[in-house]
Amino acid sequence: MPETLKQHYVISADDFAAAGAASASVKQTLKQLGFAPDVIRRTSISMYEGEINTVIHGGGGTADVEISEDQVVITLTDQGPGIPDVALAMKEGFSTASDQVRELGFGAGMGLPNIKKHSDGVAIETEVGKGTKLSITICSMPKQ
Repeated sequence: MPETLKQHYVISADDFAAAGAASASVKQTLKQLGFAPDVIRRTSISMYEGEINTVIHGGGGTADVEISEDQVVITLTDQGPGIPDVALAMKEGFSTASDQVRELGFGAGMGLPNIKKHSDGVAIETEVGKGTKLSITICSMPKQ
């Protein structure tokens, strides 16, 4: 494996049919590279949740993934409305999803809490009216 494998994905707004395609691609790559099942599972969950948030709330955006021997770093960037209250958004059950999105089975308010639960690090840079950058780190080495 090269020192760092980089992948770039475009995530379309409101495209629920394609939602999850980027996280599925990363999952397949991690399997091919021989990552531990736990790392693959935690990466898949975290990236999927971030990808869905980008589809629902961010108006689409991009996902950049950097895979190295010791970690996977996922950076999701959108030009959406931003998050007015990050602490509130991190609470289980809090959601700003529309009724239409909820009828599709999304928007339960578990995205960011699930990302936090399944990752080793989460950083959110957001500005209301400008967009959000979500960085997720999953370590592939056991914590010492």
